Amino acid sequence: MIKNMTVISVVVAVSFGLVFVAGCESSAQTGTAVGALAGAGFGQLAGGDAESTVIGAAVGGAAGYMLGNEADKRQARAERACIREEMKYVTVNFTNSNGSISRVRLRKQGVGYVGTRDEYYSKLPTEKQLRPVYGF
Repeated sequence: MIKNMTVISVVVAVSFGLVFVAGCESSAQTGTAVGALAGAGFGQLAGGDAESTVIGAAVGGAAGYMLGNEADKRQARAERACIREEMKYVTVNFTNSNGSISRVRLRKQGVGYVGTRDEYYSKLPTEKQLRPVYGF
C-alpha cells in the first residue's frame, strides 16, 4: 500500500512538473526541468526517502542542463552559419519595360558580384547593367 502511494505520488509530481516545462525558453531550461523531474522520480524509486529524491533531482537536473545546453549551442552555431551564408548574397530589383519587377540575386565574391548566369560585376551592378541580362 505504501509502495503504491509512493509510485502514485511520484507520477503525480512528475506530471505536475511537466506542465512547467512548456514555459521553458531554451533547451537548457527544458533539459534541467525534465532531468530534475526524472532524477527525482528515479531517486525516490531507488532509495525510497527524501534524501534519495533530492540527490536524484540534483543529478538529473545537472545532466539535463548539460545536454540541453549543448543543444542550444548547436542551434546557435547553425543560426550563425545561416546568417553568414545569407550575408554573401544581395538581391537587386529593377523595373522591366512592361512595368513588372525583376529580382536578381547576386553572390558577393571578393570586391565584386557574380550573377546567377555566372557573369561578374566589379561593383554592385545598376538596373541598366542587369536589365539586358535578366529583364525585358
